[in-house]
Amino acid sequence: MIVTTVVCPHPPLLLRELGGGQDPLAELRKECGAALEALTGSSPDVLVVIGGHDTSGEHTERIAPVREFGGTGERVPRERTLPPSLGVARRLLDDAGYRGRVEMATVAWDASAAEVGALGRRIAERTERVALLVLGDGSARRGSKAPGYLDERAFALDEEIRRCLSEGDRGGLTRLDPDLAAELMAQGRAALQVMAHALADVGDPVRPEVLYADDPFGVMYFVAVWPCASS
Repeated sequence: MIVTTVVCPHPPLLLRELGGGQDPLAELRKECGAALEALTGSSPDVLVVIGGHDTSGEHTERIAPVREFGGTGERVPRERTLPPSLGVARRLLDDAGYRGRVEMATVAWDASAAEVGALGRRIAERTERVALLVLGDGSARRGSKAPGYLDERAFALDEEIRRCLSEGDRGGLTRLDPDLAAELMAQGRAALQVMAHALADVGDPVRPEVLYADDPFGVMYFVAVWPCASS
């Protein structure tokens, strides 16, 4: 039984030590914190985290890959670190002071409709009170300095994702085009579709809310909260 779902992005700069003195994502981090407060406040038995990665799989490591992004600290073998999206999630949960049970998994960026559907249904079939944290970015092609340079199609795709998140439109998320998302470097597509399938049969979200939607660095980031009627 899913009681609350939250969407957050996973830029490495959410790891505070990477931001330097200016902390360019301070506002985004604040809104992620507010969303995590709503998530952990729903009294879950287990908090399930889904983030994108090169491959799908379950993960039990607990170390964020700070050095991979140019940070300092202890050198840790890569096999002991979380994939970047889950590493950001782990840090957000630590910052929120959450000490409950956490299960983490990745879904491949290019996961098929069948794969995202199957993973979503497995989450939906759980009988515990589940809080679902989804890590996923929008397009990375929203400007000349964006990682993928500028593609005008990015704005329509991101607006559709924002609309779906603000309206609780699960069906709209499932209809996102995987090929277009890949061309626009929208790394959250698969994770968002897992969420949509997980919530397919739980009723409409109660007062879905987008806390943040902006594109610093030419990458679209969303923070959204979907409380569920089952909570």
